[in-house]
Amino acid sequence: MVNLISQKCWSLLVNSCLLDAPIYQLEQSKKQALLLAELNRLNARHYVHCEAYRKLLTANHTNILVDDYSDLTPLAVRLFKLMRLSSVSPEQEFKVMSSSGTTSQVVSQVVLDRATASQQSRVLVNIMKHWLGAKRLPMLIIDHQGLTKNKQGYSARGAGVQGLSFLGYDHCYALDENMQIDWPSVQSFYEKHQTGPVLIFGFTFMVWQHFVEVLRKQERSLPFKQGVLLHSGGWKKLQDKAVDRNTFNAQVHACLGDVKVHNFYGMVEQTGSIFVECEQGHLHAPVYADVMIRSIENLKQQQHGDSGLIQVMSALPNSYPGHTILTEDIGRILGQDDCACGRKGRYFEVLGRLPKAEVRGCSDTFQ
Repeated sequence: MVNLISQKCWSLLVNSCLLDAPIYQLEQSKKQALLLAELNRLNARHYVHCEAYRKLLTANHTNILVDDYSDLTPLAVRLFKLMRLSSVSPEQEFKVMSSSGTTSQVVSQVVLDRATASQQSRVLVNIMKHWLGAKRLPMLIIDHQGLTKNKQGYSARGAGVQGLSFLGYDHCYALDENMQIDWPSVQSFYEKHQTGPVLIFGFTFMVWQHFVEVLRKQERSLPFKQGVLLHSGGWKKLQDKAVDRNTFNAQVHACLGDVKVHNFYGMVEQTGSIFVECEQGHLHAPVYADVMIRSIENLKQQQHGDSGLIQVMSALPNSYPGHTILTEDIGRILGQDDCACGRKGRYFEVLGRLPKAEVRGCSDTFQ
């Protein structure tokens, strides 16, 4: 009993250290020690409380407690589409998040209790404060207002909008439900906030196709003086249109003025643990999360600089076993503790999708 109490106290201490630590200031070795301890706790918790997870680990002869990231057994992200993975009772379920997907696709189901949802929101806000500052900003959302009406079950896009809306005030939805620009609302927002700092948020494909490209074709602009654009959701459809990061950013600046542009990488299966792009164009792992790369051929850990499947790890998923996930995205780690932007920890880039993997992205689902 004393040993169990000691383990619980240690776990609470580790979790507190992670949640209270500077977002990007811990060197990789120190951060990894803290995060690995929390991942081990989550391994044990989900092994006990999620029967499906326990069967998966047992079938793979997996150790519950490990000494290195490479020994963690990640769940393939596709499993969240094939089974309901939960470590809480039905009575404790607060909401169910769903991934992006067309009407012909099966979507992921991510079960949240109130504590997990609250912690994810807290961490997301903490990360974004690092990039935006502590003050809430007037917020222009490149989407339609109906996206967040279903409070019980959010889509990935709806969850993204809902989660980041806490960072802003005087919210303006730039699109109507037909995905056309709501010019009276947008113009009113611009006239009120054109000279001050503003936050613009949208999913990558939505920002490009339904906003920036429309502005360009109609030869209109909204030259904000102090803006920050956050966008996410994948580049696949834009790459098909020959739009890369530099082209995207240049067109944003042409249409929206003096706007800092930050892409970020994340997924509904690990909401809250997002990886934001720095001034050098690198995606950074925050203190609450990390990445490693596994070989496509044999799933062994890759060296920095070598490409492979991205494995994401997070200290946040307490109500479901999503703390270590093998994605269907290909990327490579570029380095750690030495990015020119000054942030510590690992930094990486996403190179694309696994061949034959279902092409998805939070912004790619509007038909």
